[in-house]
Amino acid sequence: MKPVYLEDGELKLIDQTKLPTEFIVHSYTDYRKIAKAIVDMIVRGAPAIGVTAGYGVYFGALEYQNEPKDVFYDKMKEVCELLASTRPTAVNLFWAIKRMEDVMAANVDKEPAQLVAILKDEAQAICAEDIQMCRDMGKHGAELIHQNDTILTHCNAGALATADYGTALGVIRAAHEAGKNISVYADETRPFLQGARLTAYELHADGIPVTLITDNMAGWMMKLGKIDGVIVGADRIAANGDVANKIGTYSVSVLAKAHGIPMYVAAPTSTIDFAMKSGDEIVIEQRDCREISHICGIQVAPDGVAMENPAFDVTPHQNVTAIITEKGVVYPPYDINIPKLKEFPS
Repeated sequence: MKPVYLEDGELKLIDQTKLPTEFIVHSYTDYRKIAKAIVDMIVRGAPAIGVTAGYGVYFGALEYQNEPKDVFYDKMKEVCELLASTRPTAVNLFWAIKRMEDVMAANVDKEPAQLVAILKDEAQAICAEDIQMCRDMGKHGAELIHQNDTILTHCNAGALATADYGTALGVIRAAHEAGKNISVYADETRPFLQGARLTAYELHADGIPVTLITDNMAGWMMKLGKIDGVIVGADRIAANGDVANKIGTYSVSVLAKAHGIPMYVAAPTSTIDFAMKSGDEIVIEQRDCREISHICGIQVAPDGVAMENPAFDVTPHQNVTAIITEKGVVYPPYDINIPKLKEFPS
């Protein structure tokens, strides 16, 4: 289930706003439309956004390859700035764009037409590396899941949020593939319903037992002893282990801590912002309040009522049992152990 891939010279994106009732794949060659697809959440999930942005830079270079070199680089700066402006919280977006920028900087001696092929290879490498990182994360994280465990997850951190396989759901998939008899509770994840529309869709398609609940049922399920562990993804992790993830994750972490349930975060090292000291510095995206006032196009709130719609919240590191990365599992103290990840080879 690959939400983003290159085929026949076009970028293909599964329209995640239409799932699970419609399976539609859009084709793109214009970086502006790719940027809009990120804003409109046709593609979403931090790793998938990063992969998409990498391809967006490539298509920008393709468009401007016949310009004089100085004009080409001016245009590419505009391309990167547009893509970077799409969603402020997911650090993978900026990580992927910087990788593409670094490739351009390292090849300034080459003509734009030559650079296009190099940028295409780099975008493909970002995509392939993301898939491998998810597989490696799954292997490491599966060791934390026991036979017959029931896992709660929030939002969608599956194949649809990455280039393939998934982060949090990648751990769950790996445990399932290892023969562990596990099951999953999926929060519906208001207001965009990624849990209901995407996580339940993925797990059901894979034959992994999944039960869908509303967000405000999670605490009661824990109280009843139905949850053995929590696994979520992340959009940005600060150097001290604070985690920005889909709105509602913080509440789940508080509930898990109150019930003595381990709270795991699965994310590639590309999601870690090593330069950010704490979650207090993370910019939280504010989205259109129509996502709250309307569900599937149907108005559910009165006209004129005040609303707020932060897309993410920040879970303090004290609530995180461990962070699962492609390089291994990181435990507290995070301010000491997270920087050590940079010592491991990529």
